[in-house]
Amino acid sequence: MRWIWIDRFTEFVSGSHGTAIKNVTLAEEQFVGHLPGYPVMPPSLVIEGMAQTAGILVGEARGFKENVILAKIRAARFSDYAVPGDQLRYEARIDSIDERAAATTGEVFLNDRSIGSVNLMFSHVNQSSSAAGLPTHNFVFTEQFMRLFEAIQRARDPETSES
Repeated sequence: MRWIWIDRFTEFVSGSHGTAIKNVTLAEEQFVGHLPGYPVMPPSLVIEGMAQTAGILVGEARGFKENVILAKIRAARFSDYAVPGDQLRYEARIDSIDERAAATTGEVFLNDRSIGSVNLMFSHVNQSSSAAGLPTHNFVFTEQFMRLFEAIQRARDPETSES
C-alpha cells in the first residue's frame, strides 16, 4: 500500500512552488495505538507530507522522467502538533534543481498558523541507470500516479478538459 499524505494541491506553479493541504482525520491508521487518548499526527508523517508536496513539484519540473528520491532532510522544526480535525498546509519551493538533484524549502501551517519548516534534498535516479540495484522502471511516478496527477490538472484548468 502506498501512503499519500496530501489531499490536494491548492496552488502549483511549474518549476517554482506549490501548496498542498492535508485534512487530519481520526479515521487514519496512524492514530491506532499511537499515544492512546491523545492522537497526534507524528512529525515524521508531517515531514513525509512535505516530501510528497515538494517531490511532486520537483518531478513535474523535470517532466516526471526520473524517480525523485528523498535523499536528505536538511532541517525540520515544528512548534506544534496536528490532531484530528486540523488541516495542514504545505508550502514548498524549489531552491535549486539540476540533472542530479534538487533542494527545496517549505513551511508547514496548522489551521493557517505557521508551525514549522522542512528543508529537503532530492536525488534524481534515471530510469535507465542501475543505481544501487533500483528497478529500471519509474517506481515513483507510476502510471496510476500519472492518471491521478493528470485528473487533478484537468480539474484545475477546465480549458484543457475540453480537448
